[in-house]
Amino acid sequence: MPMSDSLGLETLDREQCLSLLAGAGLGRVVFTSRAMPAIQPARFALHHGAIVVRTPSQSALFAGVLDSVVAFSVDEFAKDLGAGWFVTVVGRAAEVRDPLVTAELETLPLGCWTGRTDSRYLRIPIESVTGRRILGACSNEALSVIDAPDERSGRVCHS
Repeated sequence: MPMSDSLGLETLDREQCLSLLAGAGLGRVVFTSRAMPAIQPARFALHHGAIVVRTPSQSALFAGVLDSVVAFSVDEFAKDLGAGWFVTVVGRAAEVRDPLVTAELETLPLGCWTGRTDSRYLRIPIESVTGRRILGACSNEALSVIDAPDERSGRVCHS
């Protein structure tokens, strides 16, 4: 029987999270840029236990993540938000410098959106991974709890 969290969302184990990651191709890198939080979409692939993305060497993403702990988020939801899943990875990002590994990565579908030729590969090892799944009728109730206004402030709570 699947485990649930305090909101009634199904808790995914590591293998389920990795399986969902393997089937996706677009995620978001969460990092710090100039002391401010930043999020950037990125094509990615799983490669030997890590998330790998390709980005121009002069980008804010490249500068902001090198040797830093970052989060990487992937999700998929039905249009009505009644079902879906999300997975979050945390790891210390590093540039891939090994020419043999770079040659392997060149075979992956990680084209750079800008078409620039100065792109570099970043590796985010999967040091921590968590995930949740929202299914069927329970999901509407769970989503309403997540987006319920905080009575004290009138703001929306995102637990």
